[in-house]
Amino acid sequence: MSRLLEGKVAIVTGGAKGLGHGISRALAKEGASLMISGRDGAATAAAAEEIEREFGTKAIGIAADSGVKEDVLGMVQQTVDTFGGIDILVNNASLLSAGVLLEHKTDEMLRRTLDIGVWGNWWAMQAAFPHMKARGGGSVINFSSIDAQTGAWLHSDYNINKLGIVGLTRSAAVEWGRFNIRVNAIAPTGLGQVFAKLVDEVPGFMETVVASNPLKRAGDPEKDIGPVVVFLASEMSRFVTGEMINVDGGQNLPGYVSIPHNLEELEKGTA
Repeated sequence: MSRLLEGKVAIVTGGAKGLGHGISRALAKEGASLMISGRDGAATAAAAEEIEREFGTKAIGIAADSGVKEDVLGMVQQTVDTFGGIDILVNNASLLSAGVLLEHKTDEMLRRTLDIGVWGNWWAMQAAFPHMKARGGGSVINFSSIDAQTGAWLHSDYNINKLGIVGLTRSAAVEWGRFNIRVNAIAPTGLGQVFAKLVDEVPGFMETVVASNPLKRAGDPEKDIGPVVVFLASEMSRFVTGEMINVDGGQNLPGYVSIPHNLEELEKGTA
């Protein structure tokens, strides 16, 4: 039986760890050849080796920082040089800065968050565009967050970034639809690096999320988040563009309480 993404070439930024790792595995399982990028070159190489061994698809892992334009452009060019083109771009890489109040966030925190998110997506999309156009179309999958929808405490820079990515997604969907390039975003809640960081930093975070989640569990990167990315990357979603899909077990319905337990300490600057 033919796999959904047989013969397709995909880039997954931040594709070696957390949600990105699960997404890379889900794409490879459906036959996609992969360029996996991340700041940790050893991790991307290991993920690529694992995927090739397990799924029999071609995968390459490279060290690339999505917040550095030259790295992003190099990633796209290496993909084209290696595989002959690009069909799928998954802009998963992101950064969660230190959890401090908005008035204590620094310019550097916002700059770095936007560099990896909005700017990283912008550079990758512009670089991939001519190659997707030459192949008669393609699919871009960007990442937003429930944090941006709820205005999560201590994540003001992250929230700005994720809403900016939604604007970029919709703009590209409108302008690139004439080339059969579909651009969508998902807002996942799953057991990824950001989620793990929140579990570590916020007492009771996991219990609160699971308790208020209609499906009563945290999302698995490969089994819960990955299949939605596969759907958006494949011909099954050939008439879907400009959408922002919540992939969170219904968590966006009740939202979640993010007020920090140590707010008084944060306000005093003693946390």
